Amino acid sequence: MDIVLRATLAFFFVLFVTRIVGRRELASLQPFDLILLVMIGDLVQQGVTQNDFSVTGLVLAGGTIAVLTVVVSYGSFKVPFLRPMIDGEPVIVVQDGEPIDRNLARNRITLGELLAAARQEGIGSLDRVEWAVLETSGRISFIERQ
Repeated sequence: MDIVLRATLAFFFVLFVTRIVGRRELASLQPFDLILLVMIGDLVQQGVTQNDFSVTGLVLAGGTIAVLTVVVSYGSFKVPFLRPMIDGEPVIVVQDGEPIDRNLARNRITLGELLAAARQEGIGSLDRVEWAVLETSGRISFIERQ
């Protein structure tokens, strides 16, 4: 039972950390970020299982994480007021060709990163953009003017 409680705590800790880190960072992992994620995974695993290397411990910890993943996903799907807390909300970062500095700063996106994302979508200038939205996945969607 101890492993189930620790796995539950670890699950919500990781959920909290990923919400704090932000969407952009998770969508554009650099090698250092990937190494940090692996380190966090190892540290969480040590905290969950401690010295229990048994198959029972594996099943309890893995099953707890799997059940919580399904429960949180279902809760996000069925309970609308939980969705922004679990999944986040899209954020408008460009409107009518003008960057919204407050939203860019809140999500730690530089103008250079925004312009690079636009170029990757084949957009040479923000003047051509009606809306740019930072999606909950961390990707920036661009809607060009007609």
